[in-house]
Amino acid sequence: MDMSEFRPAKELAAKRASRFTNETVDYAEARTALLAEEIEARRHLTRLAEQRMRLPPGPVVEKDYRFNDENGREVALADLFEKHDTLVTYFWMFGPQRERPCPMCTNFLGGANGNGADVKQRVAFKIIGRSPVERQRAFAIERGWRDLDFVQTVGDDYARDLGLLDRTGNEYPGFTVYQKDGDKVRVFYNGEMPADAADPGQDPRGAVDIAPLWNILDMTPAGRGTDWYPKLNY
Repeated sequence: MDMSEFRPAKELAAKRASRFTNETVDYAEARTALLAEEIEARRHLTRLAEQRMRLPPGPVVEKDYRFNDENGREVALADLFEKHDTLVTYFWMFGPQRERPCPMCTNFLGGANGNGADVKQRVAFKIIGRSPVERQRAFAIERGWRDLDFVQTVGDDYARDLGLLDRTGNEYPGFTVYQKDGDKVRVFYNGEMPADAADPGQDPRGAVDIAPLWNILDMTPAGRGTDWYPKLNY
């Protein structure tokens, strides 16, 4: 992205035309200033995406991780790519010890399901869990998810090696993108935002936030709030 071609954000924001004729001067000034910041944020998100795409070749996955797919077959990580050269994975917190899956993971997957058919036109997209595929699919049917593909880890090496399962059995979500490199599989991108990186008053969260729920609530007067979380049922 060549920044030299960009006009200043404030100059562009000054072209704002309100659709509401009765807004106050104070609101108009504040909204125009916010628009300038939104333009800058959009540009920063573009720079992040471009920087991510320029990552050098990531580490080769050397261990032969195995999975059970929805057809009852045991497959390798490379098999999950199917016809694509890129594989997007989300490890959700729905291990066999859980009576019900994590509400936060469930919320994210609800949004991902709505985009699943489109995403899979460009890349392979697999939801990975420690519970049997049949159990994962049963919950998906309950939620009305039709466009997500589930696999089960064979053993716990995958979850442990990626830091998604600790010694006491606690699970953590994980977002990992893999890339084919000939007959090798490399890690392209792994969500690595540590919990300690959370800013004061905020829950741990990554960047860019890919959960539709939070993006929508961030557009409201009260925002995300500090003590509200999604539930499986209301």
